[in-house]
Amino acid sequence: MTTKRKVILVTDGDIYAAKTIEYAAAQVGGRCISQSKGNPSVRSGAELVKMIHSAPYDPVFVMFDDSGLQGEGPGETALKYVASHPSIEVLGVIAVASKTHQAEWTKVDVSIDRDGELTEFGVDKIGMREFDEHRMSGDTVYCLDKLDVPLIVGIGDIGKMGRKDDISKGSPITMKAVEYILERSGYHGGQIEREN
Repeated sequence: MTTKRKVILVTDGDIYAAKTIEYAAAQVGGRCISQSKGNPSVRSGAELVKMIHSAPYDPVFVMFDDSGLQGEGPGETALKYVASHPSIEVLGVIAVASKTHQAEWTKVDVSIDRDGELTEFGVDKIGMREFDEHRMSGDTVYCLDKLDVPLIVGIGDIGKMGRKDDISKGSPITMKAVEYILERSGYHGGQIEREN
C-alpha cells in the first residue's frame, strides 16, 4: 500500500495567498500546488489529487477559493474531494477569513490574530479578534464542518492583514499557522510521530 500524502489545505487562492503559501511551503521543505491558485478555483478535486501525488515532497499545500460565491462553489467541491480522498492525509486546514456579503461560518479549533497571538476567538479579514468563540466567517469555509479533518486554524487575509503578514516580513502570521499545524500533527519532515 502506498503511503498517504500529507496535505495542508488553504481556503484562499488569490495572488497574495499564492505567493505567501509558496513561500511558506519552501520554508518548511514542502511543496505548494501552484496550479491550485485562482479566484475562484479552476482545478477539479481529481486533478488536484493527481498533482499532489506528483509533488516530490510533503507536506503539500493546496489552495481553494470560491471568490465569494454563496453556497458550495468550485473551490469547496474540490476541497471536499481532496480532503476525503483515501490516498490523502490532511494535517490541517488554514481557514481564511473574508468579508462575504452572505457570510458563511465554520468552526475553528484556534485562530491566530494579526499580532501572532493564539486565540479561541475567530478573526476577521484584517486579523482582528471577533466576538465568537471557535467560529469565523469566510468564503470557502462552508463545507469544513462536514469534513473529518484534525485541525482548523483561522487567520486573516493571507499575505495582507494590514501588511502584518507581508511576504517582505516573512509572512509571520501564515508561518505561525503552518508551524502550529505541523507541530500539532506530529509531522517532522518525512514521518509522522504520533503522540501516545
